[in-house]
Amino acid sequence: MTVMLAGRLNVKTRTFSLQDVPVPRPGPGQVLVKVEAAGVCLSDAHLVEGGLTPLFLDGDTVTLGHEVAGTVAELGSGVTGWQPGARVLLQAGEKREGAVWTRGVDYDGGWAEYALASETTLVPIPDDLPFEQAAIIPDAVSTPWAAITTTAAVRPAQPVAVWGAGGLGVHAVQLLRMIGAAPVIAVDPLPEARDRALQLGADAAFDPADPGLREKLLAETGGGGLAVAFDFAGVPAVREQAVTCLAPGGKLVLAGLTDKPLVITNGTHLSYFKQQILGHYGSTDQHIRELVALVGRRRLEFSRSVTDVLPLAEAGQALERLLRGEGPAPIRLVLIP
Repeated sequence: MTVMLAGRLNVKTRTFSLQDVPVPRPGPGQVLVKVEAAGVCLSDAHLVEGGLTPLFLDGDTVTLGHEVAGTVAELGSGVTGWQPGARVLLQAGEKREGAVWTRGVDYDGGWAEYALASETTLVPIPDDLPFEQAAIIPDAVSTPWAAITTTAAVRPAQPVAVWGAGGLGVHAVQLLRMIGAAPVIAVDPLPEARDRALQLGADAAFDPADPGLREKLLAETGGGGLAVAFDFAGVPAVREQAVTCLAPGGKLVLAGLTDKPLVITNGTHLSYFKQQILGHYGSTDQHIRELVALVGRRRLEFSRSVTDVLPLAEAGQALERLLRGEGPAPIRLVLIP
């Protein structure tokens, strides 16, 4: 039996380990992909530490990794639209039984030498797009893109702010600038994250602990407040702070995940000014295809998004870097089998 190395998590004990497991075989409508790169997301770390739990996982153990790029290795029966050797990225999930199942959470992901994928979840990528950059488009880039263009429907010249300039938020800054939002403001407690956001297109960057934050945000928007505030931090205090900075009719988009309560101190104010709170999760096939097209047209590039590249055998160390928060916060760590 042919085996491969895979990064596996027992969700019952929250124990992560590298294991030799059988190389999967593609069934009807499936494709076996040789993994060339896989992103390490804070959500992976949250799975390990217990902050997230799979909803649909069959069993107790799953191969992590929802940001994956590689080449087609083998076709299952009935697959006609792909050829071995094709360069692809994999969508971070798929719809099953009326719900969205997440790769590397609800079923095996890409922290492995090979990954199975339904043929409908493959997206072709240009020959000149490095696998390390392609891998992070699902989720790290596509989640903020979907939040911006679909959930928030941001328009040019609208004032916006991003709370949490990490792996998703810093891409939100880039994308907001690209579509013409103005001003684009980053809010993050880490000085290096604020500096990075400014380098990648933010017009201003502030510390959420600054007692004068609201006044500074209002000054940046000419006194009118924010059309949209994005929470990519998943922190209750962030949400309460962001609501106070909204303009009449403004939107708070919750893209950061947390199981903590959402508290609105002044509900009458929210209702009177017809403000909205919108939940957001993930992206669709269309969002990913749009981003690949934009990369192909040189509207976007993500070379600065790959903070470090590590061998799959060091997946445990990559998780520790995120969990311990040692050193400058990475945008994305990428594993190479």
